[in-house]
Amino acid sequence: MSTAIEATGYLMVVISLLVTGTSLINDEWKISSVSGGIIIAFRETENLWHSCAMNSAGIAECRDFTSLLALPSHVQACRALMIIALLLGLGAIMVSMLGLKCIHIGTSSDQTKGKLAGTGGIMAMVGGLCCMIAVSWYAYRVVQDFYDPFNGGMRFELGTGLYLGWGGAFLSILGGGLLTCGCRRASAATRSGYPANQGKVYKAPANSDKESSRAYV
Repeated sequence: MSTAIEATGYLMVVISLLVTGTSLINDEWKISSVSGGIIIAFRETENLWHSCAMNSAGIAECRDFTSLLALPSHVQACRALMIIALLLGLGAIMVSMLGLKCIHIGTSSDQTKGKLAGTGGIMAMVGGLCCMIAVSWYAYRVVQDFYDPFNGGMRFELGTGLYLGWGGAFLSILGGGLLTCGCRRASAATRSGYPANQGKVYKAPANSDKESSRAYV
């Protein structure tokens, strides 16, 4: 596998971890809708951890969710999925770094480094999938509540945090896919990794028989 492709995949995984972390702490996973044309004095936003209210002067006041068990089930699940995504992304960065061809740490063989790069790529893809599920599930619930005719409360729309999550998940899956090509490098090294002397027939020098016969004369 090309070193440039492998380094590009690793860089995508690093960027995806930063974008996913930014998505998790972003306040605007959903924002109050103004589609009705009614002028409101404040704007509400929510994420997985707290809700905020911003007045017309731009001053925001946030309130943390105090009870975990009182939260909707999809919010609890999205919290867990996003944390798992961050942990897997961090692990993918550390593991795949040891498998990069351009980084030499210790005396690891090319086959071992290929397996490490492939393992890191798989971890990155699973983490990206967890992030994708979390933001898509949350977005589905926002859209469902928006079009619910029996919802008499405030309606919300998709916020910036969800789009950041989708971007981070896409980068993680794509970067992990590039890193998993290291498994092909490892398998290629396995197929060609026979001992250097295997299959070779050694022939004694031509004058060795003459010298041995002279020794017995």
